[in-house]
Amino acid sequence: MMWQRARLSLGSNLRRFSTATRLRIEDEGDWFYSSEWWGNESDGHTVLRSTSDKGNGVVSVLAYPSSRPNEDYWPGTEKWLQQRYAEIHPGHEHNGRFKILGYQWRTLRFNDDTRQSTVKIMAAYRESDPGSVCFMQQAHCLAVPYVKSMVSAGLATIASCNYDLKNAVLGNKIMNVLCIGHGGGSLPLFLASKIQGAVVHIVEIDPLVISASIQAMGFPAFSVLTPSGERAFSKPNAIDKVLWNGIHERLFLYESDAEKFILNTTTLYDMVFIDAYDGEDVFPHKLWDPHSPFLKALGNRLHPEHGTVVVNLHSDTNVLNSDGSAPFFLHQLLPMGKYVSRVCRAYKDVLVG
Repeated sequence: MMWQRARLSLGSNLRRFSTATRLRIEDEGDWFYSSEWWGNESDGHTVLRSTSDKGNGVVSVLAYPSSRPNEDYWPGTEKWLQQRYAEIHPGHEHNGRFKILGYQWRTLRFNDDTRQSTVKIMAAYRESDPGSVCFMQQAHCLAVPYVKSMVSAGLATIASCNYDLKNAVLGNKIMNVLCIGHGGGSLPLFLASKIQGAVVHIVEIDPLVISASIQAMGFPAFSVLTPSGERAFSKPNAIDKVLWNGIHERLFLYESDAEKFILNTTTLYDMVFIDAYDGEDVFPHKLWDPHSPFLKALGNRLHPEHGTVVVNLHSDTNVLNSDGSAPFFLHQLLPMGKYVSRVCRAYKDVLVG
C-alpha cells in the first residue's frame, strides 16, 4: 500500500531552498506540493483500474506518497479519533485506540491521461481490530487550483447578492448546493465541511466514478443514494460517525444524468457548481445548448435573488493567427478552446436574460 514516508528527491531538496516565505506554507493543497502527485503512471501505484461504460474510458486511481502532515503530527490526530470514538461509544474507550498508517495523494484519471481529480487521504485503523483500515479524504485539502477558483468565485458572488453567508457557515441557515460532476468529491466535501448549513446534492452519471471516490479516495459511503432517492445504507457505520461527525449526513450522491436530475428535482438551489467532462475531456453539448431542457430547467431551480452558477471550462488558447483565427493544427489539438465564449453566452442568455 506504499505507506512509507515520501522520499526526498533532488527536486524536493531543491524546493526547500526556495524562499523563507514558501517554507511557511500552511495549506497542504498548495501547488508547491504538486510535484508529489503530478507524475506519470509509472511514478504512482495503481489502486483501482476499470473500464467505464458511461463514456469515461479507462478509469484509474493512482496513489502517491504525501510529505504532510509529517509523523510528528500523527499522535494528535490519533488522540482526536480516540476522543470521537469515546463520544460515540461511551464505556468502550478501550476499543477506540487508533493508529495512523500514513497519508497519500490519490489521483483519479480517465484514459491514463486526464487528471480528473486529486485528493489527499489518511489511512488509519483501530488497534483492537487491525483489519479495520479506513480511508478518510482530507476535506480541507484542495490540491487542484481550479477547484479553489470555483469555490472562491461562487462564494464571492453569492455574498455580493446579500446572501447571509455567515449564518450558513455557522449552521444557522440552510444553503442548498448542487454539484454536477463528482470526480473524487473534493469540492462537495470541502463545502459540506466548511459550511455547516450546506446541504450538498451531487450528481454523477458514472457509477464507476462513484465507486472509485468511495473505495479509493476516502469519500463518505453514507452519501450514496439509490435510484429511488433513498440512502443506500439505512444508517452510517460506526467509523463514518467517528470520521465525519455529521458531515456525511449533509451529502447526497446521486447516480444520474444531469439533465434528468435537474428536470425532476424540486429543490431550489442557492449555488450550483458544474464540472462535468468525459473521458475525451469534452463538456457535453446538452449542458450548454441554449435550447436544451437542461439550461431552461436549471434556471427554474435557481433561487431568484441570489442563485449562483459556477462552471468549469477550459480556457481558450492564445496561440492565434494574425487575423485572430486559430491555426489549423490547433483545430485538431484544441477543439474545445474555440467554444468557451459560446458556452458562457448560452448560460448568460438563458439564466440571466
